[in-house]
This record gives sequence, structure tokens and C-alpha cells, in this order.
Amino acid sequence: MVADKHPAYQEEKDRLDYTLKLVNKSLETYIMRKDNIDEEVAKGKKHFSSESSQQYIDLMINTMLQDRAEIKLRNLSQAKQKPYFACVDFREKERVTKDKYYIGKMALIDEATMELVITDWRAPIANLYYESRLGDTEYSCPEGIIKGELLLKRQLIINKGKLEEIYDIDITTNDEILQASLGANADNRLKEIVTTIQSEQNKIIRADMWTPLIVQGAAGSGKTTIALHRIAYLIYTYEKSFKPENFMIIAPNRFFLNYISEVLPELGVERVLQTTFEDFALQIIGLKLKVVDGYEKINRFVNESKDLDQSARNKLMKKESQLKCSMKFKEIIDDYIITVEKEFIPQEDFKLNSIIIYKYDELNNLFLNEYSNLPIVKRIDEIKKHMTNRLNARKEAIIENLEESCVTEIKQIKASMEETEERQSLIINIIDNKNELVNKIETHSKKAVADYIKKISKLNPYEYYKDFLKNFITNPGLSIENISGELIEFMVQRSMRVFKTDYVEIEDLAPIIYMKYKIHGIDEKIPVRHIVIDEAQDFSPFQILVIRKIIKDSSFTILGDLAQGIHSYRGTRDWMEIKDKVFDGKHCELLMLEQSYRTTIEIMNAANTVLRYLKHKNFPIGRPVIRHGPSVCVRQKKSLKDICMQIANDMDEFSYKKYKSMAIICKTIDECRIVYSYFKGLKHKPKLITGSEKEYNSGIVILPSYLSKGLEFDVVFIANGSKENYGMEEMDVKLLYVSMTRPLHRLYIYYLGEISPLLEKL
Repeated sequence: MVADKHPAYQEEKDRLDYTLKLVNKSLETYIMRKDNIDEEVAKGKKHFSSESSQQYIDLMINTMLQDRAEIKLRNLSQAKQKPYFACVDFREKERVTKDKYYIGKMALIDEATMELVITDWRAPIANLYYESRLGDTEYSCPEGIIKGELLLKRQLIINKGKLEEIYDIDITTNDEILQASLGANADNRLKEIVTTIQSEQNKIIRADMWTPLIVQGAAGSGKTTIALHRIAYLIYTYEKSFKPENFMIIAPNRFFLNYISEVLPELGVERVLQTTFEDFALQIIGLKLKVVDGYEKINRFVNESKDLDQSARNKLMKKESQLKCSMKFKEIIDDYIITVEKEFIPQEDFKLNSIIIYKYDELNNLFLNEYSNLPIVKRIDEIKKHMTNRLNARKEAIIENLEESCVTEIKQIKASMEETEERQSLIINIIDNKNELVNKIETHSKKAVADYIKKISKLNPYEYYKDFLKNFITNPGLSIENISGELIEFMVQRSMRVFKTDYVEIEDLAPIIYMKYKIHGIDEKIPVRHIVIDEAQDFSPFQILVIRKIIKDSSFTILGDLAQGIHSYRGTRDWMEIKDKVFDGKHCELLMLEQSYRTTIEIMNAANTVLRYLKHKNFPIGRPVIRHGPSVCVRQKKSLKDICMQIANDMDEFSYKKYKSMAIICKTIDECRIVYSYFKGLKHKPKLITGSEKEYNSGIVILPSYLSKGLEFDVVFIANGSKENYGMEEMDVKLLYVSMTRPLHRLYIYYLGEISPLLEKL
């Protein structure tokens, strides 16, 4: 309802005016505070002395205060435009009066009266807005369960400090504000959704931090946005226990990280760790390894060759990737590590001169049994302590025996011989021999342990991995009986060729990390307590397992969509495998997000028609919200050039409607380059996205289907949905489904020759 037509307009306008005055006052105060802090930091840096611990402490504190002040200023600046978006009236049980709470992206307190003016959306009581209906209800907070009655739930549209619309509601699903939000245009970056968080999304955002959480979400269900809001919520809830640096997002690529980069700052959160599995792995491995571009492989699989030999090779390559990323491969590595263990200790006794200090069997027993809970290399440090302690004890006893023998021998000579030069010479020789022997023992003992340890051959994790693959067939300790000889030979030969170019593939990273973890141990302590893995269907259970092994005592939120698993040859095909193999079958919650908010009913229904061709479905079909739009437009053209000309004409029409982003999605990067060439010289100049970009810029783009995952656009043109391009293979179904679920408003599909059988029912 237009604000000035609502009965409570004057009341809400007065409240807004009061709040904005307070925001402006707070803004002025914080600008002054920050200026003072900036001055103190500048002075501290200018006059800093490394010898003064107090100066260092003061500088660290002021730098921390400076960061907090910057975040507060940013939040207050945003609050000038839109201080809050909703309010609720709640009366606690057995109380006469009601309390009114205005909910915004930040909390604001009137420092003069200590009145809470704005309630942070992450506060427990804000749950009343997101999940409760009018009437008797309750919410959970640190003090326990608070019961009462929800008397009012109101949404407020405020733009540039002006109250434009007021809606009194009962539930937040399918309300007018949500409809308006979904009808907006896509921008360069993903945006926050605190105003329109729905009940099922809210449950995930506020779920228990310490219970591993797996979220299967349909395309457009808001998985990524929910993940980022969950981080913001957890940082707020556990601010006394953890810092933002204790939270980490692992995304599929740097390009995607850039796309989501503005959400957390918009929510007032900074310094959260953001990385890709590739970057994380290289940091842990600690070697200067280069990783083959993963898009080369998927482009090869997408460009299915008609050459029989090449097709057979591609199938073997898929099986190789699948094997390397499997838990079976992890088990084979465990077998290999057992063989390394058995041969690790030199098969000889540890001696001091000719005296046995430790027998080989004793040392090997310590290594294999006493310290079996430690990584292999770490066990040596413990064994060295045993060797050194016993050596020192034995050395003292040996020297003492030599001294006693020397004294006894001298006494015998003195008793049996008169004092002559010959007797004196014999005594001197005895003493000299004893001293020489003692010196030898002292000298040898100083390096005896080090000399023994030097005989242990220690490779770095990459070298162990190469040795493991090189001896894959000949090592009798490996359980490889269920793997075909053809696949093993192909994997070994191909891997060695890749290694010779000083590269590894992404499938090799988890095995190398796992070897480092088991053999060398992880020295670097990563201060992360909660990990969010987005697009998790493209991560293998083996990858997630090594993350869990390395970052101990951390909790997980894992989000993905199996229907979009275009890297299923090296990813996850069933969430239960992660639950059982990564989290050992322990309590791990699996939640479903079936509601799709991105696109219209017409587009989502068309995409679901394609998705139903998947043979193995272990996930629910996405359900679109009640937002209608034009039907999906399907057009046949004679050539790819004609298609490009038609797209250019269509873009003219959409430009007038002020659509901010349009994407031409081709199946492959090669097709993208051809399409890109046809747009040269035309009015619209799309950007070609290849996957090597580190920064995402929207507008008009051309990109391959496998790079469109996770992105959204106002309008999408699928360049060629022909039978030749999209057959009935699982990869084709998923790529087409991903492409069709990118648009917010309009979807056009063009094709040459015969239309894909996946699209025949549209």
C-alpha cells in the first residue's frame, strides 16, 4: 500500500524522522571518533619503535578500532538511506504492555537513553518477523524460550530516507515486497536479501553452527546468498568467541568469488577468508606446483568428439578423474602409506661404535605401534628423543666402565711391576688409549642419532604421490583388484606425462594433501572454525574429507545442487556419501530448498521439463514462486550468424526495458568465440568470458554453459539448442538445465537444424 494511504502513516513517518535524526547524529559522532583514531594510528606508525611493547599494543588496538569504526560508518551511511525494513509488535506472556521492534541490517542504540532504536536482523527476536505468524508464538534466545503473542508484522519500503510503502502481513512468503525484489534487474554482483529472507532460508541461516549441514537447493533457491547471510549471522551470534577470520568460504573459482564479493560488506562483515580449493590446496602443500586449467578438461568433455579413438580416450579420462577423486583412491593411498611405513626405518641396529644401543626391532616397534597415531615424519621426532636419551645413558655407563677398567689395569701394573720407566710408559699408554676411546665415543655420540636418521629417505608429498602412481601396478600392497588394467595403465602414463610438464591436475590435489597429512603432518595452524563450501556438488567427498582432516574442530555448511553437477566425473553424485564417508555417519543434517526465487514460472517449468530426462535423480525438482512472465521463446534459424543477428535485434528491444544484464550462453568456449566474432562491428559489444577472469563484470556477455553456473542475468539467449549440440547424455541435460535457469525475466532458445530432444516438449 502507498505509505500515505495507510492508517499508521503518520506514526511510521514520525518514527522514521526520529530514527534518521539519530542516525545522522551517530554518523557525526563516529566520523569524529574515526578521525581521532586515524590520527592515533598515523602517529603510532610514524613513531613506532620495535623495542616498545606498549607502542605495539597501542597500535594494534587502534588499528582494530579503526577497522570497526570503518564498518560502523559504512553501516550508518547505508542506514541514512534505509534504516530498517520491518517492525513487529510482540507482547510477552503474562505482560500487559507490548514492545515494538524495528528490524534493520544493523543495531542502533540511542546513547542518551540507551533505548534500542533498531534491532539487528540477526538478533533472536527478529526470528518473529522471518518465521512467525500473527497470534501465539515464541522465539529462542540465550535466556531460553520466550513465549508471547505476535500482534503486528509490518513491512516498510524506505528509499533514500523516504517512506514509500507500508504492508501489514501475516507471512513473508509471496508478499508484495518479495515480488518487487524478484522482479528487479540483475546487477554486476550478488546482493543481500535481509528484507526478503523466507522461512525455509531463515532456518538454514540460523541452524546450529556445530551440526554439519548439507543443503540441496534447486537452481535459483538462493544457496549462495543464504550461505553468506549464514556467515554474517554466525559472526554476530558468536562475536565474543570468534573473529571474522575464523570463517572461510571455499568457492569453485576466483571469478565466482568476485561475483559474490559485495554481499558480506553490505551486511557489515569484513575479513572473512575467501578461497578456492585449488588455492587452499597449494597453500597447504607448500610447493610451487602449477595446476592445469580445469576448464580445458570439461571443454574437451563437452566437445564430445565423433572420432572413436578420441571418444574412447575421453571416457578413460573421465574414469581416471572419477577414480582419483573417489574414496576408493583414498583407501589405496592408505595401503601405499602402510608400505611406506614398513620400509621407513633402516633395517639395522642403532649402535655406538660396535655397541648396540637400540635394536632395529625395538625402533620399528616404537615407530609402527607406540606412535602410530602420529604422521610418519612426526614419529621420527619422538623416536629421536628415545634414541638420544638411551644413548646418553649408555654413553655415561660405557665411559664409566672405561674409567674403572683403566684404574683397575693401572693398579694391576703397579702391583706387579716396580716403578721403572717401562711401567710409567705402560700406564701412560693405558690412559692415552682410554682417553682416545672416550673421545671417540663422545665425538660419535654427538652425531650418532643424526647419522642414523639420515639413512631414512624422506620425500616431499608430491614426490611420494609420483612414486605411488609410478608403482601403482607393481606394488603388491595396493588393493586394486577391482580396477581395470586398461584404466590403471592409462592413468599412470597420462599422469606421468602431465607431471613432466611441471603441472598437476585439480584431481591430484586432494591425494597430495592427504599424503602430506598422513606422512608429514600439517604444521600450519589454520584458525578457521566454520567452513562454507559453495557449489559443493563440484567437490568430491575426498576433497571435503581432506579439508576436514586439516582444519580440525571446524564445522561445515555445504551447499549445492546435484542437478547442476556438470563436474560429476570428479564431484559428488550423492550427498549421503559425504554424510557417511566424510562425517563418519554421525549426525549430519540434510536440508532441501525446493523453492526457486530467481526466475519466472514459465522459465522454471521449461527447465524442469529438461531436468526430468536425468536418469538418476536423487533430489527434488525446483518449484518456482508465483511470478509469471512471457513464455520461453524458441526459434529456428539457418545459420549461427543468423542467430547472432536475431539476438542483436532482440537486445535492442530489451535495452529499452532497461535490463541491466544479458548473456549469450553457448555450449562450448569454441562456439562462444565464433559467436563473439559475429558481434564485431555491431551496436552491442558483448564481453567474452573464458574462465580466466578474476573479476566479474556484467552487462552483455558471451560465456560457455559450464561457466554460467551460479550467475544470474535479466535475459538469457541460448545460442544453439540443436540436437547436434544437446543430446540425451547426462552432461547435456545438466548443461542445458544450468543455462536455462540463469535468467530472471526472459529466456530465448535458438537452434539450427533439428531441435534438441530435450526441448521438444516446450
